[in-house]
Amino acid sequence: MSDKLTVSEHLRSIMRQLRDPENGCPWDSKQTFSSIAPHTIEEAYEVADAIHNGDMHDVKDEVADLLFQVIFYAQLGQEQGHFDFDSIAEHLCEKLIRRHPHVFAEKVELTAEQLDAQWQAIKFQERLNKTPALDTSILANIPSGMAPLKRAQKIQQQCAKVGFDWTELGGVVDKIYEEVDEVLAEVKAVEVDVQAVEEEVGDLLFAAVNLARHTHVDADSALQKATIKFEKRFRLLERHFVDSGRNLADCSVREMEEVWQQVKKQLKT
Repeated sequence: MSDKLTVSEHLRSIMRQLRDPENGCPWDSKQTFSSIAPHTIEEAYEVADAIHNGDMHDVKDEVADLLFQVIFYAQLGQEQGHFDFDSIAEHLCEKLIRRHPHVFAEKVELTAEQLDAQWQAIKFQERLNKTPALDTSILANIPSGMAPLKRAQKIQQQCAKVGFDWTELGGVVDKIYEEVDEVLAEVKAVEVDVQAVEEEVGDLLFAAVNLARHTHVDADSALQKATIKFEKRFRLLERHFVDSGRNLADCSVREMEEVWQQVKKQLKT
């Protein structure tokens, strides 16, 4: 066997060195599962952003950063005697084979609906095998820490599978108008209840996610694109006033609106 380390072994040896309490990195050596988790979420978003921008060099770089998160968890798990990288990889292999019987066992062709039904049935059985005190709700497998927009759409999708859903788009749209009216009613109240306003705005956002789902749009992706579009327009608006030697804070709303409309036309051409 060659003395040269494989890429996987090299990566794991680097991670062990980083975690060494005496000769490692002070930041890496003090991290825990809890402290690393927010970084994992951030790295996942950076992967998605790189993919959206279409730069494959950046995609490779960000995916590498995400892989670092996995190696970090593997090292933490090994230090605490829970698992290591090999056991994670083996667990994943077993899960992929178990969840794809149509590929690795039965070798049958399934429709998209049949694949989804099979996937859900297998995951339900997995949860059943984990604990006798099983949460049998169809919402049980949706992580509470999932990004809010994604979680809202996922919950709606699950409820729709058992028929708890609007049958026509008109009902979804009417619900949005209803929620807008309820927000305005709270805002215009004699004594504004901030918590009530927050609740109604939340209901409005949830209804908007429902509209996205019914029109076959991913709410999270749609909002991301809308935000990028707004940012691009606002940066051009800023540049316009900077080039004119003016401070944006000193400009009137009317002036900014005029430039905003110009910017929108500029980006469409």
